[in-house]
Amino acid sequence: MSRTFYSLRYFNYRLWFVGALVANIGTWMQRVAQDWLVLAILPNGSGVDVGIVTGLQFLPMLLLSPYAGLLADRLNRRKMLIATQGSMGVLAAALGALVLADAAQLWHVYIFAFLLGVAAALDSPVRQTFVAEMVPAADLPNAVGLNSTSFNAARLIGPGVAGLLIAAVGPGWVFVINAVSFGATIFSLTLMRTRELHPMPHTRRGKGQVREGIEYVRRRSDILTILVVVGVVGAFGLNFQLTSAVMAREEFGLGAGQYGVLGSILAIGSLTGALMAARRKNPRVGLVIAAALAFGVTTGVQALVPTYELYALLCIPVGFFSLTMMTAANTTVQMSTEPAMRGRVMSLYMMVFLGTTPIGSPIVGWVAEAWGPRWSVGVGAIASVMVAVVAALWAKRSWHVTVHYSLRNRPHLVVEGPRERSAQHEREERDHARAALGAQEARHGSETA
Repeated sequence: MSRTFYSLRYFNYRLWFVGALVANIGTWMQRVAQDWLVLAILPNGSGVDVGIVTGLQFLPMLLLSPYAGLLADRLNRRKMLIATQGSMGVLAAALGALVLADAAQLWHVYIFAFLLGVAAALDSPVRQTFVAEMVPAADLPNAVGLNSTSFNAARLIGPGVAGLLIAAVGPGWVFVINAVSFGATIFSLTLMRTRELHPMPHTRRGKGQVREGIEYVRRRSDILTILVVVGVVGAFGLNFQLTSAVMAREEFGLGAGQYGVLGSILAIGSLTGALMAARRKNPRVGLVIAAALAFGVTTGVQALVPTYELYALLCIPVGFFSLTMMTAANTTVQMSTEPAMRGRVMSLYMMVFLGTTPIGSPIVGWVAEAWGPRWSVGVGAIASVMVAVVAALWAKRSWHVTVHYSLRNRPHLVVEGPRERSAQHEREERDHARAALGAQEARHGSETA
């Protein structure tokens, strides 16, 4: 099997991949329908309202993530996923019923966005850590990359389908379809062969365990650097739902179909980045920083282009670099964290990555209202470039990172940090030991002769 799809040879992971793909398509459909409901159907909807809804949906990440991570370290992860996925399905169905009954109001959307955020906050850390139970540790980078492939294949399909369905039957049925899609994940979880899982250690109940996770992260400068970069980029640069909506509707004067197409084109780049990530064995912090910088530059260009067609075309590199950053960050944190701490560490990572959206999204929405849609994209570009440059300078000074570039030799670009120097030192010690052993055997041979 190709290295890109290597983890699919495991039965449990195949079930998970297919179920997650169906559920992710439904989730992306709901995101598009929810934003369009607020922006174009409910009375007095605006970019600020979309930002508030997005913020409410991600606010629980800030409030609940540390405790959700502790639950992921304590409880049966498969059963916990069944509960969280079922909860999100029920909430989607209830919102769909309100919309179909023509009874939905903006405050209803606010409440459902927050409740969905609560379920997602509990779901996220256990979803991240459960991947490690379906495949051996050596295949975890590939499995994480394929998870991103599933997510972004759904992003490729979901928004376009949502745009067509909104135009044909309205957003209410999109919410109902999303509710049904969660059944695919629940069904795949119930069919898994539990004897083939690779259970990670569970943490026993005790005092100070949340604080223990925070202290663990505080001592890890590599994880802290990743948290800062993805937090800033997540807050100001990854508000695609909002920025695509205001650019399509207000800047280019287009409708729901063209808005959905932007999400699908963005997913082309994201899917490409995910497939490349699945082939990558050892992502590093440097890749996270470089991808954040490239994302900021391409987003800055996107904010300046004059036509919808050029804006849509630039969604491809924007999606590619954003996904490269996210997957490299996720895999680096998981692979470098002790298994017993992984739930708490991943919850803190997701809290920063997704939980900063409640801070950034309303700000970006206000920027779109006050300065125009292009500035809502531009502010994310500026923030991403700045945090990437600062992180690169800090890493170079604190970790004594050096960069070597050569047109003649491969690889052309070599980044050398503490890990690379340690590996080189270990290789030199092994070579020295082998040389000493060879010399000793040679002396013994000559003495015997």
